[in-house]
Amino acid sequence: RIFSLFAETRSGFATLRQLAAEGVRSKSGRPFDKGSLYRLLHNRISIGEVIHKGQAYPGAHPAILPRALWDEVQAIINTPPASRANQNRRQSPALLRGLIFGPDGRAMSPSQTRRRGKLYRYYVAQAVMKGARSDCPVRRLPAGEIEGAVVAQLRALLRQPEVVVGTWRAARAEAPEITEAETLAALERLDPLWEELFPAEQARIVRLLVERVDVSPAGADIRLRLEGLASLVQDLRRAA
Repeated sequence: RIFSLFAETRSGFATLRQLAAEGVRSKSGRPFDKGSLYRLLHNRISIGEVIHKGQAYPGAHPAILPRALWDEVQAIINTPPASRANQNRRQSPALLRGLIFGPDGRAMSPSQTRRRGKLYRYYVAQAVMKGARSDCPVRRLPAGEIEGAVVAQLRALLRQPEVVVGTWRAARAEAPEITEAETLAALERLDPLWEELFPAEQARIVRLLVERVDVSPAGADIRLRLEGLASLVQDLRRAA
């Protein structure tokens, strides 16, 4: 089950999150973390082999895993995480679907068009979508640009002391033993991890953390969900 899940998600972070949600634990009885997950995925006992002096030999026990699945998992592990994510980049979801609102207070809708074989994505004001004449100051936004700007602002917000403290207080409801320093360390872990994630996982995290994004000619204002931040902190601690 764990090998199949990793092959499906192609992500240690996503695998750990799913295992935690299902209550799956390691042989020690503890929730899986990054170390225990990868030790399991590297353990050749699963394919009926033992290691002696760095060499693999047939063991006395039968394989419990198809060799094809083992080979698939090892190939994923040996692929740089950023490359794994890039393999699905063309299927990128609308990161801010249902979260981005124009100056009129109405949600902007994702839209796309293809010209000369190239795909262009946008977020479009409702009035424009309906073909109405409008003096809305923000009619259409290039999706890649606004998504990049929102993610950059979000990553900066996660380092703000007041956000760290608020997240820590919310996280203590689920894990009373967590310290403020541990909360900060977990939030800082998201930065280098972000580019390794599949677009769908990035979208899940954005929806977990962001209540709404209000755009105007002056820029974008992000409203965070502290309860979502607290949940993410627990995920990041397990992935450490």
